[in-house]
Amino acid sequence: MTSQKIFPDTLLCLMRHGAIDAAKEKHFVGQINPPLSPSGRKQAEWQGRQLMNIPFSSVWCSDLKRAHETAEIVCRNRGLAMLSTPELREINLGQWDGVAMSQIREQFPHLWQARGENIGHFRPPGAESFADLQQRVVPFIRHITSQSAGNTLIITHAGVIRVLLCHVLQMPLSQLFKIHLEYGGLTIIKDINGMSRVKTVNLYSALLTPDNLIKERKMLLTKHHSYSSESSEGRVSCCPTMVI
Repeated sequence: MTSQKIFPDTLLCLMRHGAIDAAKEKHFVGQINPPLSPSGRKQAEWQGRQLMNIPFSSVWCSDLKRAHETAEIVCRNRGLAMLSTPELREINLGQWDGVAMSQIREQFPHLWQARGENIGHFRPPGAESFADLQQRVVPFIRHITSQSAGNTLIITHAGVIRVLLCHVLQMPLSQLFKIHLEYGGLTIIKDINGMSRVKTVNLYSALLTPDNLIKERKMLLTKHHSYSSESSEGRVSCCPTMVI
């Protein structure tokens, strides 16, 4: 998976924050500010151990609680300065933020349909579109990586990582939900021979259980992929053996 060079001379690690307490039904979660759940803290601890041997020149995170807490856990005992910023926040969902999806679908069926027909550019009332989000985060991430003397770690949100991957891979935003990102999942981008290459997408703790490693290997062998796998839903997931 390649694109033109985006992040010069740096290893860019992007981590989705750990889990939050889940509601009984699906809600829109944008810039509302819940903390990590106990399982989210465990995910952050696991990822911190995986990253222990990678030297980072800079560590950035969203200033929302769930990302900031994840970054604190990952950076614990490493002596790394951590910079938080609203530029790395999740998409602003305006009046829909924190509202049950079923409620929006029932009360505003015309808006729900419009969202489904143009997911990349649809704006809920008072909100950002994913195109707006991409315009916010891509220049900012390009700037901070260009200023970094070495590897960069960014702890942020699924929407941020998805729109960045769409940019790097030159994918239309209409396809962004084909990129599956678990809580605590790690994505790695590295420049090779002047091109930005997505080395790993969505590496997370549960994926590396023995049973899941066997399933992943069988999937890769079946589909003759050496780099990434695609689920039956067409979602991009990671190959654990590609971690660098």
